[in-house]
Amino acid sequence: MSAVGAREAVALAHRAEWARLVAALTRRFGDLDIAEEAAAETFATAVERWSADGVPPNPAAWLTTTAVRKAIDRIRRESKREDKHREARLVQDDDQHEPRGAIDDERLRLIFTCCHPALAMEVRVALTLRMIGGLTVSEIASTFLVHEATMGQRITRAKAKIKATRIPYRVPSAEDLPRRVSGVLAVLFLIFNEGYLATGSGTDPVRDELTAEAIRLTRLLHTLMPDDGEVVGLLALMLLTEARREVRVSPSGELVPLGEQDRQAWNSELIAEGHRLVRRRLATGMAPGRYQILAAINAVHTSAHDVADTDWSQVVALYDLLVRLDPSPIVALNRAIAVAELDGAEVGLAIVDRLEDELGEYHAYHAARAELLRRLGRRQNARSAYDKAIELAGNTAETAYLTRRRDQA
Repeated sequence: MSAVGAREAVALAHRAEWARLVAALTRRFGDLDIAEEAAAETFATAVERWSADGVPPNPAAWLTTTAVRKAIDRIRRESKREDKHREARLVQDDDQHEPRGAIDDERLRLIFTCCHPALAMEVRVALTLRMIGGLTVSEIASTFLVHEATMGQRITRAKAKIKATRIPYRVPSAEDLPRRVSGVLAVLFLIFNEGYLATGSGTDPVRDELTAEAIRLTRLLHTLMPDDGEVVGLLALMLLTEARREVRVSPSGELVPLGEQDRQAWNSELIAEGHRLVRRRLATGMAPGRYQILAAINAVHTSAHDVADTDWSQVVALYDLLVRLDPSPIVALNRAIAVAELDGAEVGLAIVDRLEDELGEYHAYHAARAELLRRLGRRQNARSAYDKAIELAGNTAETAYLTRRRDQA
C-alpha cells in the first residue's frame, strides 16, 4: 500500500477508534498519560507498518493489541524504578477487577472520570475533548479562545490531579449522578459542536464521527437518567441539529446557512424524534433548563416548511428566556440575529455592536455584523466585517461561504 493510502486508512481508524482505544487503555492501566501516549504511538506506528504490510484485516484489533504492548513496555521500563507490583497487574485480565454497572461503556466511564467535581469546569471540558474527542490542543484552545500553551498546561495539570487523587474510572452511583451530570452535558455539547462545525484548519468542515459519538453517549446518559430534563433537552437539540447535517455543506465545499438549506432533504426521522422529546418535556410543566430551551428553538426552526414560515417571535421569546439562564455574549449574539429577523436589521445591529468588547475575536460576531450591514446597504462596512470574519474563521466551509458573501456585498 502507498504511504498516502496508509495515512488515509489510519486517519479513518483514528476517527473511529481513538476514543474507544484511549478508554480501554485507561480502564486497564488506570493512567491517562499512559493511555494517551500509547494510543498516539500506536497510530504513528500504524502509518509506518500499514504502508509496508497493508491495512490489517481487523484494524481495531490491531490497534488495541499494539497499544496494550506499548503501554506495557512503558510501564515495565518505569517499574525498574518503582515497585514490581505493577508489572504483575499487566498480565491480569482487567475485566475481572471492577463491576461494570448498569451500562457497560468505557467511553462513558472515561467522560465521568474527566468530569469529576474535583476539577474546574473548563478543565473537565478541555480534558474530555482531548481524551474522548481526540481534538488537538490547538483545536481545544480555539474553542476556549485561549493560547495553545495555556490549554496544554491545563490538560497536563488535570491528568496529574486525576492520578494523584485517584479519581475513579467509573460511572457514578445513581445518587451521585445528578450533581455530576452538568459537566458531562457541557462536554458532550462541545464535542457535538466540534463535529457540527469543526474549528481545525486541517480537518473536514463537518466531523461526522464526533457528532455520532456525542449522540451515542447522550443516548446512554438518557438511559441512565431518563427523567433528567437537561439530558432530554441536549439529546433533542443534537437530533434536531444532526437532522440538517447532510445539507449543511454544498458539493463545492461551502457552508449552506439554515435559510438556504433544502428542507426536504432534512432527516425527518431525527426531526420527529427530537420534536417528541421536546413535547414530552413541555408536558411536564417544569421550568426548562438551557439545553431544553435550545432544543425548543431548534424545534421552531425545524417546524417551518420554509424559512419565511419561521415563527421569529417565538424564537426571540425563547432567547429572552435563555438569556436569563445563560447571560453569555454568544447567547446575546444569537438573540440579536433573531431580533433582526423580527424587528429589522438596524435593531439587530445595535444589539450586536454592543457586544464588540466581549466578542471582538470571535468570527461569528463579525459574520453576523457583516450580514446585517449588507442588508442595510452599508457595503464597504460589510466587506470589512466579512474580511475580519474570514481572518478569524478556521472552518474551510465557513470561510468559503463568507468569501462569497463578501464578494457579493
